[in-house]
Amino acid sequence: MELALYYLNVGSAMFLLVGMALLLGRLLSGPTLYDRVLAVNSFGTKTVLFLAVFSLIIGRQDGIDIAILYALMNFIATIAVLKFFRYSALDISMERGDKTGEKSS
Repeated sequence: MELALYYLNVGSAMFLLVGMALLLGRLLSGPTLYDRVLAVNSFGTKTVLFLAVFSLIIGRQDGIDIAILYALMNFIATIAVLKFFRYSALDISMERGDKTGEKSS
């Protein structure tokens, strides 16, 4: 039973690597910026899944913590990139669109 679970994890890791390779192709050939940002975000998600499966394969539980940290960084980076390309700056408030970043009463 343990050997079957090992092969299932290795097969899952291989499928994730194939999906990551396909996403790299989409990243390089994406016609618009948003297609490329979506490909990078999806690649980051698959990387998190791969790190989790890989930590199960090698039998170390601290890989899950690294995967969670990478997921948080991926989310913040995606929001920052999209905000930068929309407003051409990162210090603009998303609520009003002014450069101060503060709400006015």
